[in-house]
Amino acid sequence: MSLQQQTFLSAANADFVAELYARYRAEPASVDASWAAFFNDLRDDEKVLLGELRGASWAPRPSNKIVGSTYSDEPAKTPAKGAKTDGKATEAKAAPAPEQLRAATQDSLRALMLIRSHRVRGHLTANLDPLGLMQRAGNAELTPAYYGFTEADMDRPIFIDGVLGFETATLRQIMARLQATYCGTVGVEFMHIQSPEEKHWLQTRVESGALQSTLSKAQKTKLLQRLMAGEGFEKFLQVKFTGVKRFGLEGGETMIPALEAMIERGAELGLREIVVGMAHRGRLNVLTNILGKSFTAMFAEFQGTSAYPDSVQGSGDVKYHLGTSTDREFAGQTVHLTMNPNPSHLEWVNPVVVGRVRAKQQQFSGSHRTSDDARGQVAALLIHGDAAFAGQGIVPETLMLSELLGYRTGGSLHFVINNQVGFTTSPQYSRSGVYCTDVAKMVQAPILHVNGDDVEAVARCAVLAMEYRQQFNRDVVVDMVCYRRHGHNESDEPAFTQPQMYAAIKQHPTIFEVYSKQLIAEGSITAAEAEAVQKDFMSRMEKDFQAATTYKPNKADWLEGKWQGLEAAQRGEEALVPTGVALKTLQEVGKAISSVPDSFAINPKIAKQLEAKRAMIETGEGLDWATAEALAFGTLLLEDTHVRLSGQDVGRGTFSHRHAVLYDQNTEEKYRPLSNIRPEQAIFEVHDSPLSEAAVLGFDYGFSLAEPHALVCWEGQFGDFVNGAQIIIDQFIASSESKWLRMSGITLLLPHGYEGQGPEHSSCRIERFLQLCAEENWQVANCTTPANYFHILRRQMRRKFRKPLVLATPKSLLRHKLCVSKLAEFGPNTGFLRVIGDTTAGLQQGPRVKRVVLCSGKVYYDLFAAREAQKIDDVAIVRLEQFYPFPHKLLAQELARYPNADIVWCQEEPENQGGWQFVDRRIEAVLTELGGKVKRPVYVGRVPGAAPATGSLKRHNKEQEAIVNQALGAATATALAANG
Repeated sequence: MSLQQQTFLSAANADFVAELYARYRAEPASVDASWAAFFNDLRDDEKVLLGELRGASWAPRPSNKIVGSTYSDEPAKTPAKGAKTDGKATEAKAAPAPEQLRAATQDSLRALMLIRSHRVRGHLTANLDPLGLMQRAGNAELTPAYYGFTEADMDRPIFIDGVLGFETATLRQIMARLQATYCGTVGVEFMHIQSPEEKHWLQTRVESGALQSTLSKAQKTKLLQRLMAGEGFEKFLQVKFTGVKRFGLEGGETMIPALEAMIERGAELGLREIVVGMAHRGRLNVLTNILGKSFTAMFAEFQGTSAYPDSVQGSGDVKYHLGTSTDREFAGQTVHLTMNPNPSHLEWVNPVVVGRVRAKQQQFSGSHRTSDDARGQVAALLIHGDAAFAGQGIVPETLMLSELLGYRTGGSLHFVINNQVGFTTSPQYSRSGVYCTDVAKMVQAPILHVNGDDVEAVARCAVLAMEYRQQFNRDVVVDMVCYRRHGHNESDEPAFTQPQMYAAIKQHPTIFEVYSKQLIAEGSITAAEAEAVQKDFMSRMEKDFQAATTYKPNKADWLEGKWQGLEAAQRGEEALVPTGVALKTLQEVGKAISSVPDSFAINPKIAKQLEAKRAMIETGEGLDWATAEALAFGTLLLEDTHVRLSGQDVGRGTFSHRHAVLYDQNTEEKYRPLSNIRPEQAIFEVHDSPLSEAAVLGFDYGFSLAEPHALVCWEGQFGDFVNGAQIIIDQFIASSESKWLRMSGITLLLPHGYEGQGPEHSSCRIERFLQLCAEENWQVANCTTPANYFHILRRQMRRKFRKPLVLATPKSLLRHKLCVSKLAEFGPNTGFLRVIGDTTAGLQQGPRVKRVVLCSGKVYYDLFAAREAQKIDDVAIVRLEQFYPFPHKLLAQELARYPNADIVWCQEEPENQGGWQFVDRRIEAVLTELGGKVKRPVYVGRVPGAAPATGSLKRHNKEQEAIVNQALGAATATALAANG
């Protein structure tokens, strides 16, 4: 609504607006476009789903009901003209005089504006806070007086043409219906949605009473029982484990029956699997009461028993970070439920869950272009805290993925446990805006705010949310406003910071008390029946508690389902994994990646690249980095291995080297050569991602958790930018196997190398990954040949286990004339070389070599070129291709060839960065084992720096020349150390 319209929509200007409206009804083009849009919006309810005119006023309204709901009724039918409506009949009358018509039109228009204001802003006066502390300022636009009505007008019939289910209604009737619909214990936000179909669907459902429908006695009893399960579990833990941190759900227990109702409705609508992501608040309750983890197992963990068998190695994690999976039956259908493990980093599990859901949907459909059926069979349920939903940037990053081609999952279900406090911070200090959920409007998600003490309303909102998600495959939010009965944890004193809130909480009855008294008062149950519900559940708790003293987990679930056939990795250096491919197959892939259809108008520059690529394959010489990658992907595809490549500009490649997606120069039609090798090949996905590191890497990591038989690669546009996803790396990729027994084969491709492009475009901060290396948690490598790159990618999928791979990839080496491989190096009986020795012709051998320069990555080619130019023949250059797991035995074998040589470690990065501080002691251990005169390596590289590199190209070149010359020179170890 424009500022001009807001100014005019008041009682003083009602005549003017009514006249405008009458002109609009006669001829829409006769009024200003902004007014036409406004009047059109007022009449949205008079259109069918796709915006077509519905015809005469007596024509039947379209029904948008998803039938069969347990918690909602059919939409109210619009009474026919002349039929009785709320006891009043609309009778045919003689044609009114012009003055009467004008007054009637004005009444109708003002009533419609009043109704529309409630649709837009009614939630602002809804009764959402169980504690009654929420400040709800009045809103003049929600009062009849704002539109010129007086008390004398309250009982005059007004024609509103079927809106709210009335043909004609008094203002008193209209206000009663609006208050019940939009200003009760539910506040609905949906008018920001631009889709007429979705907005009309929601409006019809809400105004037909879907959120006020009457439940049967059996339904109410079931809600009470599930409410007792939620509340009773927390009370039992509070008694048995006083003061132990569990981040209980007290004050928000209504979520338990609501989630139960939501999932049951989903099962009725075809949902067969849900992946749940949530932080620690209420997690134990959801694990037991929703996902079905046994209370006995939970009590045993409280008593100190590990969640995993004694045979399982690893650090484990606290119980409110763990996950589980199970099958449960809802509405006669089996639904598989998975809770993703999550650290205390609130909300960072969100992209992991949706990525996992995407993989599962593809498994359901057997295609990377999942059908609507697959979207409707697997869904994400994300449970949030209010402060975290508003405050964590990963929330909007994940929301932003929801409608993107390579990342969409058909909408996530969001449930906010709105405690109205974040640790010790009140809402007025933890967010800007009215609601914690305002960020969800960026994807036009409907938001259902609901009072957590109204158990039935929360359940109805949860059901409506599920119906909307299944109907439109879009995100939807339930914001349950409740409270936190204890502090941030059970040993915290919340009155230190929120004394008034906790004084109110202390006097406030529990939700079970509230709801049981309500049911007793209305005659749905007796007091004895309510007491029996409580007694039966607590008796079960005591029985399971006693059984926990002898409970021992008998298996871990990490190698089940899609992971069957894989096994835990054995510690220690592995043998060479044969990853070579028959030359005939390599040539087949090579032909496919260097060809396009005859009708495809290819860019001339790319055509030349394809010609060069074809020549590489035919001659078997000079295969570059991009060709090696394409051969790795293509051969895996022919071996029925799904390949997914995701990241910023990965289709073309940041450095215009990959061209995995080609564009017709006339039509912009896309052609993916790797998708067109054979008709029966596996799926190849390549997705240019949004400008996000955290959400996209989290998504692809989640995908790898669910699909171990896919090579999942995420590429940083520049390796430096990976630090934008550091939490995903630290909390999930580096440690999830140790903490949660969750393997992943995610591959990180991080462009790295010092070419004078400045501190933001040089380093992938490999030192950070090396610092996290332990327990063989992942692999960190910096390859120097296309063939080695080919083999390390294939090795990811040709072992019996999965480990993340952090791979520093080149920039200038993509086109370096020496950074090439022969086709034979990709063939049978070849594999990844963790150490590459020096086999240069003319080099002195064995004892005659005075120095061995150890290095990794691009600096090798600088060292090689300088050695050739200076005709040095007594310095060997040995390449460490894999940092971790450190190849101790292989390096020892290589260095043993040079018993009289000094050992130098040369790197481009500053001394406090790169690989030096990681390899220093490891190389020393190798030298000690060899027993020669040299006991320690000497460092050559840049001095320590706060920034990764200089911003001056001239200075960079000077530094690089000094490093190379120093590494190859005859300087003493003392001088080298001093310069270092």
